Amino acid sequence: MDGKSPIGIVVRWYFLVLVFALINGCAGGQRQVQPDTVPETVPEIRPGILQGYLTRADQPDSLRLITPPPGENSAALAMDQEVSRNLLSLRGTSRWELAALDADLRFPQTAGTFACALNAPITEQDTPNLYMLLRRTLADAGLSTYGAKNKYQRARPFMVNGQPSCTPEDEAHLREDGSYPSGHSAIGWAWALILTEVAPEHATAILARGRAFSQSRAVCNVHWQTDVIEGRSMGAAAVARLHSNPLFLQAVAAAREEFKAVQAKGLAPQRDCAIEAAAIKIWPSPGAWPVNGL
Repeated sequence: MDGKSPIGIVVRWYFLVLVFALINGCAGGQRQVQPDTVPETVPEIRPGILQGYLTRADQPDSLRLITPPPGENSAALAMDQEVSRNLLSLRGTSRWELAALDADLRFPQTAGTFACALNAPITEQDTPNLYMLLRRTLADAGLSTYGAKNKYQRARPFMVNGQPSCTPEDEAHLREDGSYPSGHSAIGWAWALILTEVAPEHATAILARGRAFSQSRAVCNVHWQTDVIEGRSMGAAAVARLHSNPLFLQAVAAAREEFKAVQAKGLAPQRDCAIEAAAIKIWPSPGAWPVNGL
């Protein structure tokens, strides 16, 4: 077909519109993406951790994007210490137990973190594209924190206050891994932002779960509040950078179509959502810091 003919021009124009729509996030209903797009193999960068979409050079630099951790005698440090003291009162509650569950980033367990918020299961069998999207972006968000982590090597709360964490089996490793910013918080918030694109009708519930997931790190006594806050900042930075990656955009589009199919089947989440919702609402005594809006 002659590309200069009227039909050829229309075809080329239509193709460019489709490409532009894919890259710039037009409404999911306009995309004709087949869900069968999971790559056959993705290499591991360490056991159980898949390679992300971003190259090392493309990852956001936390050393340039966030300030140093709070200094001695600063108001920010006083806030961190106050929050930590108050959250220790949650030890032994279902909120403490949820924090321990949120600490486990291993798949397939962690894939169900947002199942209640989505009101649908997230499994390798039911949602393979979404499952792969979460696995790969874990690396993109988590690795974005390590410039600052390695530079500042901030001591974690349990190392300072002498109180146990919700994951005592991890404490030896955590002592060698800087506290600021929180990698878990970056991952949880990045996942929340990505999932709002996959299921925008569930955005409020997804974002609320993302905040609770990141807050679990302070509840667990393994991160200070400023670690959590700046972890969310790095998670958002990673997602912003991912939006220039065509493979990531294709993966989001495929996950969106796949999620619609799961919704149509009426599949239920694989977690007890009532227990999870009740746990998230538990906070220290009235007037204690932080409040729900933090």
